[in-house]
Amino acid sequence: MFDNLNWWEIGALLLLALLIFGDRLPAVITDGLRLVRNLRNMARNATGDLSRELGTDIQLEDLHPKAFIRKHLLSEEDEAAIRKPLQGVYDNLRADVGGVHNELKDVANAADVRSNGTRSGTATSAPTAPAPRAGYDDAT
Repeated sequence: MFDNLNWWEIGALLLLALLIFGDRLPAVITDGLRLVRNLRNMARNATGDLSRELGTDIQLEDLHPKAFIRKHLLSEEDEAAIRKPLQGVYDNLRADVGGVHNELKDVANAADVRSNGTRSGTATSAPTAPAPRAGYDDAT
C-alpha cells in the first residue's frame, strides 16, 4: 500500500496527522480501521450472496466484468472461438513490434560505434588551421 512512499514521507504524514488530530488521533485511527473492517465484511457478504444465488464459487476478483463473463458465461470452446480470429493479428503485431525493437537496437548500436569511432578519430588527427574568412586580405 505504501510502496511508493519512503520512511521520511510516512513519518511526515504521521507527524501531520498528529498535528491535525492531536489527542483524538487514536480515536480517528480506530474509527478508520473499523470502517475498513466493515467494508471488507460487506464485500465478503456480497460475494457470498452472489455465489449462493448463482450456484457457483465466486471470488472478489471474479466480479470484474471480463473475468466474470470469461469464467461463468463462456465455455473454453467459446473463448477459443472468440480469440481465434484475433490470434493471427496478435502474432503478426508481436512479430512486427519485435522487429522494430531489434532494428532500433541495431541503430542505437551503430550510433554508439560511430560516436566512439569519431571520438577516437578526432583525438589522433592533427589540428587544422582555421579557414580564411571571405573578404580577408593578407596583403593589407
